[in-house]
Amino acid sequence: MARKHIPMTIAYDFDGTLADGNMQEHQFLPDINMKPKEFWAEVKKLTKEHQADEVLVYMNLMLRKAGASGVPVRREDFEARGKTISLFEGVEGWFDRITEYARQKGVRLEHVLVSSGNAEIFAGTPIAPKFAHVYASKFMFDENGVAVWPALAVNYTTKTQYLFRINKGAHDLSDNGAVNKYVLKKDRPVPFENMIFIGDGSTDIPCFRLVKEQGGLSIAVYKPRAKGAQGKAEGYSEDGRVHCVAPAIYSEGGDLDRIVKAQIDAVAARASVETLFAKEAK
Repeated sequence: MARKHIPMTIAYDFDGTLADGNMQEHQFLPDINMKPKEFWAEVKKLTKEHQADEVLVYMNLMLRKAGASGVPVRREDFEARGKTISLFEGVEGWFDRITEYARQKGVRLEHVLVSSGNAEIFAGTPIAPKFAHVYASKFMFDENGVAVWPALAVNYTTKTQYLFRINKGAHDLSDNGAVNKYVLKKDRPVPFENMIFIGDGSTDIPCFRLVKEQGGLSIAVYKPRAKGAQGKAEGYSEDGRVHCVAPAIYSEGGDLDRIVKAQIDAVAARASVETLFAKEAK
């Protein structure tokens, strides 16, 4: 029975990991009549000019451009845009299938999003209900349900904070004490060695390194058949930042499927050995 309680988490980036491109590009930017290259160039320009956080800048620019274009930015408007996002092959069936595989091995698997993208847009995707926790950039909304200000900006360095929140079970973002509190390794709800991080780009490097160095599994994925994408991902492996790379194909029998299942097997086997040793030590 104890095997049914082995905790494990897979943490995912979103943009370029579960879906192609940035989530704002699928519907929001067309709504405000801007091309992705034009929008992100302005974000870069403002970030440099004001020495600002790039995530805060893009969120602020979204609201300003929407206001100037008369485009609605209520919570339900963002969610509706999330419904238009095309996910990578096999993503929609991935979560239930991998969770069930883990259950059969005695592992309680949770899926968590750690993304610089918009939580409100992600909420409209068909996979949102599959996630136990969503750590993504989000807006504050006024009494009429209209987005007025960035509430949370998740950038490439703060992403690691959320891995520690998973590790310690400190999921209340308003409680900074819990995530900074000293907790013995044996008392942490999800050990890092029971964690997988899947990402695709440079903003994921701190998470890649943290999970890898703490004994978990880091995987860099790349857009299938995209020119240069595989080479970029393999560069993270050559630099020692990830354990392995795989195309962002989540279908059964694919490279990613086999890698993740093998890690689930390893977590289950390690827990069995630890349990055996503990019994013999008594």
